[in-house]
Amino acid sequence: MPDRIEDYALVGDCLTAALIGRDGSVDWLCWPSFDSDACFAALLGEPGNGRWKLAPRGHVRSVTRSYRGETLILETRYVCDGGEVLVTDFMPPRGVASDLVRLVTGVTGSVDMTMELVLRFGSGTNIPWVRRRDPETALAVAGPDMVVLRMPVETRGVDMKTVADFSVSAGETVPFVLTYQASHLPVPDPIDVQQALVDTETFWTEWSSANQYDGKHRALVQRSLITLKALTYAPTGGIVAAPTTSLPEKLGGARNWDYRYCWLRDATFTLLALMNSGYFREARDWNAWLLRSVAGSPVDMQIMYSITGQRRLIEWEADWLRGYEGSRPVRFGNAAHAQLQLDVYGELMDTFYQARKANIALDDETWQVEVELLKHVAEVWTLPDNGIWERRGPRFHYVFSKVMCWVAFDRGIKSAELLGAEAPLDRWRAIRDTIHAEVCAHGFDGGANCFVVAYGSRDLDASLLLLPAVGFLPATDPRIGGTIAAIERHLMRDGFVLRHDPREPRPDEAEPIEGAFLACTLWLADAHVMRGEIDQARELFHRVAAVANGLGLLAEEYDTFARRQTGNFPQALTHIALVNTAHNIYEALHPSRKPAMQRQQ
Repeated sequence: MPDRIEDYALVGDCLTAALIGRDGSVDWLCWPSFDSDACFAALLGEPGNGRWKLAPRGHVRSVTRSYRGETLILETRYVCDGGEVLVTDFMPPRGVASDLVRLVTGVTGSVDMTMELVLRFGSGTNIPWVRRRDPETALAVAGPDMVVLRMPVETRGVDMKTVADFSVSAGETVPFVLTYQASHLPVPDPIDVQQALVDTETFWTEWSSANQYDGKHRALVQRSLITLKALTYAPTGGIVAAPTTSLPEKLGGARNWDYRYCWLRDATFTLLALMNSGYFREARDWNAWLLRSVAGSPVDMQIMYSITGQRRLIEWEADWLRGYEGSRPVRFGNAAHAQLQLDVYGELMDTFYQARKANIALDDETWQVEVELLKHVAEVWTLPDNGIWERRGPRFHYVFSKVMCWVAFDRGIKSAELLGAEAPLDRWRAIRDTIHAEVCAHGFDGGANCFVVAYGSRDLDASLLLLPAVGFLPATDPRIGGTIAAIERHLMRDGFVLRHDPREPRPDEAEPIEGAFLACTLWLADAHVMRGEIDQARELFHRVAAVANGLGLLAEEYDTFARRQTGNFPQALTHIALVNTAHNIYEALHPSRKPAMQRQQ
């Protein structure tokens, strides 16, 4: 059985990432990139679906884990009856053949160790042909995939697994290196393990030193930024929502989605988190990925794309995987890519506007793309859509979707003014005003004194917390105050914010359909900051920080009944929200400091 979601650690090389449990088992890794098939899929199935376990063979008294400084080098310390051993896991970000390196170092005494390598390409199905190349090198090949295992210990094959037993004494280090290469290419040369460790530490330490946040929560903010960097596909600048698929939003449930793609929904938040923290190169790369991905007719714009900008993300189910703790189906691909979500137009226009404010150079053609985009939004903003949360059912006139169409025209007007560019400003202003008036007339429940999820509904939605953040209304407006108060009455569960109104009809009347959404809890904190209610904001921030695992990693959601993290892990949007909220609170507490870029400006 796999570990709890929050018991996993992340290592990565800005091409892909692996999840490693406290028991020393690599239970998830897609090779060669985030959206490839998994070669280790035990996270969503059984050990026989692929894993790489490296751990003490006897009784373990204690296990402690940490990252080495401000890096993505994982150190796991096992205290055993015979001594103490340190396992160091990392993936060198060298941009060519991808490696997973595991170093077993004796600290005290002598510890018996065991290794079990179960490679299953095709996300848990394809057993490779394994052969020896020399006494310390084995090749595993299945179709287009090849993995090279190099280690200085004797191995043997048992039940389609490669296993080894060895001992490590104080001062001794035993290296294991697993390298991916396409099977039609030559076998990659071995790496210098110690030099790779030095290079990896240097890479992350130098990268982390650029962080400009100097508040009291720097360690947590830095870990979030490192996680965001680790979820970046370096060749294109795209950032995946998470490195996993089908980790359940509710344990044992069916809300299991593939998050190994890049969402436009997260665009502006991502840009601000990077820029406010001092990472302008990553911000430029993300912006460039956005522009390439959405290039073409605005009619064809999607809500998400692959890390390379690919559009066809066909969804299918892996029926051979039993699902995390029985949560089925296990999905690969995401059918939501074909949905109509009007909010993405506002996200894109806002991202380009924020980039201009930060003096990030945009291509000359970008403005023409924006003009064409607004022509399209003028035609479609009146339509119902699937909404920000990608509901797979009837379309509605979602309030947040309409508000983001307002944002699209608002940012278009502001960008035109910044550029001094020709634009139909009178028409854009008229449409912007029309949208604003319609939302206030049809999206606000006067009796309840709050905005609602959709026209004609009485239900709430956590995305409404973003109305002041995007500048639709000031945070001090009584309608915003009423909305915040209503959300705190009806969408709060044990101090965390749910995405959906629990009063909505649902199959399970005993519990919500999913855990509390951690990013939404931080959005509530941001709303309090904008209202000058700093104590409430800090309380919410600390509440989210408290459910991070011991390594500072957060999933998409938190199940307040089970007191466990749920959803795909680690989740970029959660870590982005944490970074932004930390900046917002810090700026509010230190008003004389140079202000961070704010979304509503």
